[in-house]
Amino acid sequence: MVLLALMQANSAVLDIEANCAAVEVAARNAAAAGAQLLVTPELFPVGYAPRRLKEAFDPGRLPGLREVLAGIARRNTIALVYSLPRVTPAGGWHISATLVDEAGDELLSYDKVHLFGPDERAAFTPAAAAPGVVDFHGHKTALAICYDIEFPESARAAALRGADLLLVPTALAGGFDVVPQVLIRARALENQLTVAYANHTGSEDDCDFRGGSIVAGPDGSVLAAGGEGPELLFAELGEPGRAAADGSGDAVDYLRDRRPEIYRSWGV
Repeated sequence: MVLLALMQANSAVLDIEANCAAVEVAARNAAAAGAQLLVTPELFPVGYAPRRLKEAFDPGRLPGLREVLAGIARRNTIALVYSLPRVTPAGGWHISATLVDEAGDELLSYDKVHLFGPDERAAFTPAAAAPGVVDFHGHKTALAICYDIEFPESARAAALRGADLLLVPTALAGGFDVVPQVLIRARALENQLTVAYANHTGSEDDCDFRGGSIVAGPDGSVLAAGGEGPELLFAELGEPGRAAADGSGDAVDYLRDRRPEIYRSWGV
């Protein structure tokens, strides 16, 4: 059994020390509760303010910041998903997510494919690589970031690569409640995977976040759901793999019943 924790909290833009201290507290509390993994929100260590980050954040700090976050995982013996900017060899900026294990060693990284709104598009470059998949405590695990999960192709790409767990750091502003309440559950159900979606709360520059973090199971059920304020959510993950895939349970096997050759003839 794997116990998953989601951090829902308010980040202070460009106050890296305070934000990392908040991650440390969440990691300590999650580990004390028996969790093996903590998922934090999109860009939490630096704060969600794309234009301000591009103007004022020194990317030379990234290697040291990554080591600080790896150290948090090591000290608390808990795997960690964090999200930071990443500078490409060509000098562009991606929004990235990284999974490190309880020893602080990197298991997986992912760069955001779908950028949301003019601020993100002004500060960052969209990536193109499909989600990778790694084994985490028996679960085939993939990453996506925020707006990515609102496109069915992102979760489907992870599922087709064998993922049964999709971890999603997010920065969802108020007014889009349909995303956690409907879309996250749909993505989980249609792909027979667990989706863990960790959001900010409170105000960060011009963004007003209202929590709503959620973990949806492979049958679309809600395993954990947050309110509007800061909290640490927990969800127990079921056995690795999909019930539909092995013929057990009552799940409909959407992946088996796909007809990709027909879809191609439709031009989709």
